Amino acid sequence: MTTNAEQTTDTGADAGGDAGGDAGAENRTVFLLAHTGRPAAIRSAELVVQGLLRNGLGVRVLATEAADLPLPPAVETVPEATSGALNGCELLIVLGGDGTLLRGAAFARASGVPMLGVNLGRVGFLAEAERDDLDKVVDRVVTRAYEVEERMTIDVLVHSDGAVVHRDWALNEAAVQKVSPERMLEVVLEIDGRPVTGFGCDGIVCATPTGSTAYAFSAGGPVVWPEVEALLMVPISAHALFAKPLVTSPKSVLAVEVQPHTPHGVLWCDGRRTVELPAGARVEVRRGAVPVRLARLHQASFTDRLVAKFALPVSGWRGAPH
Repeated sequence: MTTNAEQTTDTGADAGGDAGGDAGAENRTVFLLAHTGRPAAIRSAELVVQGLLRNGLGVRVLATEAADLPLPPAVETVPEATSGALNGCELLIVLGGDGTLLRGAAFARASGVPMLGVNLGRVGFLAEAERDDLDKVVDRVVTRAYEVEERMTIDVLVHSDGAVVHRDWALNEAAVQKVSPERMLEVVLEIDGRPVTGFGCDGIVCATPTGSTAYAFSAGGPVVWPEVEALLMVPISAHALFAKPLVTSPKSVLAVEVQPHTPHGVLWCDGRRTVELPAGARVEVRRGAVPVRLARLHQASFTDRLVAKFALPVSGWRGAPH
């Protein structure tokens, strides 16, 4: 789902003001999140802050990051990364690699503010711009020349002994994995309340279309275009004849049951949050109630993004006949 940036000003932007330092722009605030452990991120943050302030926009950062950044006094700081920290902000700009972008996605989801990612890492599928595009990023933000699209998430429940013992969410994936390297994890897969198959494996990835180019991709799952609404279930190193990736309706409920006789496992959500899964635990995954909103600067197709990110060979392509 894509909307024009001017229609998303309920996130904090003053819809009546134009960019360029006038009275309307003074009420516009952008939150900046950066991986301050990287010198490239510190320099990039400095350039972005200077550009935004020069055009009359306010900038807000975390106090813990402000200590590592050469910021002018005009920059506002907040003590903690809570959803309320983005109150009044129209955009969240994130500078960093995949881990920082996922941290920003959690921040954006909690607040409803769109995230614009600038990739300072390797692949960065969530990012909309690269380090060399900082001037363009500032210009597009100042002039509101961006669109906002919603990416579906997943909600995750962990059951043990008939009770819900953990709740979580993910933008990319929820991965049930083994803990002991010498022992497989025995699981049974279920879709919409019906068993599908069981086997021993290293794990199971339950992913969104956004996550299809992340862990699920590495596990051999299909690449799913972001506008396709679906859920994926991808086995990791399964010891079975039938252990193919499955693509289901976004209305489906996926479940992974850890067998009682198997060693305990672990659940990872977006590779960032983890919880132990005792033997006999059941993990349920369904479409998330709250999406993550991403700001987009380019109209390029996902196909072009895929080719660019993975440096796919397309030489010799002649296109459709005219």
